[in-house]
Amino acid sequence: MKALGWWLMLVGSLRLASVWFGFFDIWALRLAVFSNTTMTEVHGRTFGIWTLLTCTLCFLCAFNLENRPLYWATFLSFIYAFGHFLTEYLIYQTMAIGNLTTVGIFAGTSIIWMLLWNARQQVHPKDS
Repeated sequence: MKALGWWLMLVGSLRLASVWFGFFDIWALRLAVFSNTTMTEVHGRTFGIWTLLTCTLCFLCAFNLENRPLYWATFLSFIYAFGHFLTEYLIYQTMAIGNLTTVGIFAGTSIIWMLLWNARQQVHPKDS
């Protein structure tokens, strides 16, 4: 497995913690992500299932980096997630800067790495 695949497995595994929080520990999810607002259990479960989908994309892509539609769906999931959290911080003010920073580190690293990996694949397609 390529290093990007291992990274995606790590990110997917870390996201599983948010899935757990969304379904079973709404207080921890609120503290870890949406610290500036109240959340209901329905919000937590919705966040949990959305995050479970992104975990699935990470795991599938990690083992199938050559699958272009899956690769781009996974890439877009990072764009959408970062965009979502950025609007939660900038517009709705439901997140603290520290929580956004954590999301930004993982999403930003993933976005940049996936773009670089894709660019390399365009130049050296046999090196995948």
